[in-house]
Amino acid sequence: MDQARGAPEVLFGEKGLCRQRNRALDALQDRADVIVFFDDDFIPAPDYLAIVEALFRVNPKLVGITGDLLADGVLRGGYSIEEAQAIIAGREHTFPPAITERHELYGCNMAIRVSAADGLRFDENLPLYGWQEDVDFTNRLGRRGRMIAASSVTGVHLGVSGGRTSGKRLGYSQVANIIYLKRKGTMRADFGNRLMSKNLFANALRSVKPEPLVDRRGRLLGNVLAVADCLRGRVDPRKILEM
Repeated sequence: MDQARGAPEVLFGEKGLCRQRNRALDALQDRADVIVFFDDDFIPAPDYLAIVEALFRVNPKLVGITGDLLADGVLRGGYSIEEAQAIIAGREHTFPPAITERHELYGCNMAIRVSAADGLRFDENLPLYGWQEDVDFTNRLGRRGRMIAASSVTGVHLGVSGGRTSGKRLGYSQVANIIYLKRKGTMRADFGNRLMSKNLFANALRSVKPEPLVDRRGRLLGNVLAVADCLRGRVDPRKILEM
């Protein structure tokens, strides 16, 4: 542990979330007991890592943990770092902490037991942003043990909109990736259908008067293209690489 704190390593991977996460898994396979994944816009509480370590230590059948968010900026147009820090500082501590069983983990903050993930990798057929890659990976991970969300493991997801994939690409992924994962058997049909319907409805409704930082019309166009490809039997998550 002291060596890890004193000698940080920076790894570079090819473009694409799944490829980059796989690069980390390959590098740490025989060097770590637990791997924690944070999105670049997630701010963890100061005790996040310590509590994750403790939970894995006392629960040998536990294979994955995700934190209960204090706030998610995706739902309100984003938080600043200062706002997130204030939310964390003002949090109420719940004793005993609430534990919820999970089918999948939320990829913005999740920790996995390395031994349980042996041979598992993120699906690189979900390119670039890799939308729903967390559901696919942790659905497979959950077949090997118990997964939970814990209120004591927490933080704030800023929900930053800048520097992300285009609206058109994301919109295509919102349909194509769900269809792909349902066929693969790593996304529950009821969950996938609700998610797809929700996004299609939101993009269509809000494209009339889009939010300032959300490309609703681009997303709607991507949705339509994916639905058309689905009807022709040609839907493929990798098509966003051509857009």
